[in-house]
Amino acid sequence: MRALTNKPRTEKKIEARFEGSYAQMVKLRRMAQTLRVKDLTEWALEEKELYTPEEVSPELAWNGGGVAIRGARGKEGLTQRQLAELTGIAQHHISEMENGKRPIGKETARRLADALNIDYRVFL
Repeated sequence: MRALTNKPRTEKKIEARFEGSYAQMVKLRRMAQTLRVKDLTEWALEEKELYTPEEVSPELAWNGGGVAIRGARGKEGLTQRQLAELTGIAQHHISEMENGKRPIGKETARRLADALNIDYRVFL
């Protein structure tokens, strides 16, 4: 017959991510230091090291609507062809909008927004 043995508890390490304002992150980092929690961030929390979305992805500056379509389409798990069927917009027009070669009008933005469950103003 097997006997139960006492196994020492092992604490598993976990990784956590937080989102908040700059001031909240500074406060959270200080709190973590007092608890001697290992900080895995490779960047220092200094204002000079914060970047705008356009600095990280220059395409956002000139093709924000196209990036938004591509991102929302990916989030919904749709191909360009499936989105075209849902909206009645030609697939090649969706491709052109995603690549910044075709402007996105208000009516088109509304049709895309309905299919992608997002506010139409994101595309304008």
